[in-house]
Amino acid sequence: MVGKGPLEKQPIFWFYGSAAVSYGIKNNAFSYLLLIYSNQVLGIPGYLASLALAIAMMWDAVSDLLLGHWSDKTSSRYGRRHPFMYTALIMLPVCFYALFDPVIAITESNAFFYVLILALLIRTGTTLHEVPSTALLPDLEQDYDRRNKWLALRHAFGWYGGNGIHTLNFFFWVGAYGVGVQTGYSIYAAVGAGCIFLSILASSLGTQRVAAALPRPTETFKFREITREVREIFQSLKNRNFAALFFYGLTVGIAGGLGMALYLYNTTYFFGFSGPQIATTGIFVLIAPLVAYWAAPYFGRRFGKRRTAIGGILLNISLYPIPYILLLNGVWPEFGSWTSLYFYSVFIVAEVIFAIVGNVMLDSMMADVVEDSELSTFRRSEGLFYAARSFAFKAVSAGGIIGAGVIVSLVGLDDIRSVEQVTQEIRFNLAVFFLPLYCGLFVTGLYIVTRYKIDRKDHAENLVELAERRKREASSSSLRA
Repeated sequence: MVGKGPLEKQPIFWFYGSAAVSYGIKNNAFSYLLLIYSNQVLGIPGYLASLALAIAMMWDAVSDLLLGHWSDKTSSRYGRRHPFMYTALIMLPVCFYALFDPVIAITESNAFFYVLILALLIRTGTTLHEVPSTALLPDLEQDYDRRNKWLALRHAFGWYGGNGIHTLNFFFWVGAYGVGVQTGYSIYAAVGAGCIFLSILASSLGTQRVAAALPRPTETFKFREITREVREIFQSLKNRNFAALFFYGLTVGIAGGLGMALYLYNTTYFFGFSGPQIATTGIFVLIAPLVAYWAAPYFGRRFGKRRTAIGGILLNISLYPIPYILLLNGVWPEFGSWTSLYFYSVFIVAEVIFAIVGNVMLDSMMADVVEDSELSTFRRSEGLFYAARSFAFKAVSAGGIIGAGVIVSLVGLDDIRSVEQVTQEIRFNLAVFFLPLYCGLFVTGLYIVTRYKIDRKDHAENLVELAERRKREASSSSLRA
């Protein structure tokens, strides 16, 4: 564990948080850019492009569980997590570059398989880094409230990485050349890959010394006993508090996949924003992580993690449909104007603040499940728990991505190449297909989160009981010696 002084004065605090830059860049690319890139640059039909992304996400969901459990039971002089993180150092940036600046000639017959293979490799590389890196937290910090601050910083780095490059991209690269032109994506590919490499390198080296000094697991992962390993995975996942977070992920996964995949279609064709305007929204959003870095720990300490998570995400979902509804009813500023952009940006900044606060709390709640589970399983399974929550979101968000591709085709956006071609009927149909499903699933997920029961008092009791158990085990070991 780290010292008890101010976290901002401890380098490992910043190295842990900076790891999320690589995830933010990859996540932004896959969530907002890859579908429209595959569709309008590589010429893959919307439904088929979304199928490739969905297959990759389903593979990612399954591999998360295996790699998370494997990292929990890895014994090496680098620590439990770092061998996986170093493996991602080359794999992830190289594949990211190749995806957005193809290294072979793309034809109608190979475009689908090219995107599919690169998406599979990138998602595997992301798992190798993000799951073990995130799972360091329960070992680094045991305090109920200070965990919120670690994760607030990590979410801030993730947003600054993803939204930062997104903003530059729409000012100078894809936004300048057009979403249907390869040139901008090639520049984006090189810059993104370089930033991913530096983020993984810095965060891995910066957390290496502390991670290597942590206790090694008593059991190691054995491929020859894969049945037993799978059985242990399911044993850990029986924890009821984990189940609440897991099923929340399942419920909102489709909504998340749907919303992120349609983001550029909505901003470009529903609201009529240009590349520079979309980039300007990105500048406004840079405010959100700063506010959330203060707000998440403050409200988590004042109201508890569960209530803060539910409140933050509920406010996010309440604001989300308002700009769409106002535009369709003719009470929104002039279509595609800068005034429209400024109003839209106010909504987006508020939504992002509430979303970050809610997600910081959910991640911190997952960290508290680790000790709760250890009492019954006698194993620390932080890698597995974070991977399993990710699995839940990804397994069904693949359905959301497919849904987004289907909606693109159904409303007639496959053949649209300029905002002038979009009719009011297309906009209306896009909103009707998208908004009720998106918001309804989030509200259902929040109801499920109410089943989570660990609070500050429960966590403190878990830590005391585990400490007493370790003392008894140490005493027994010394007697046997």
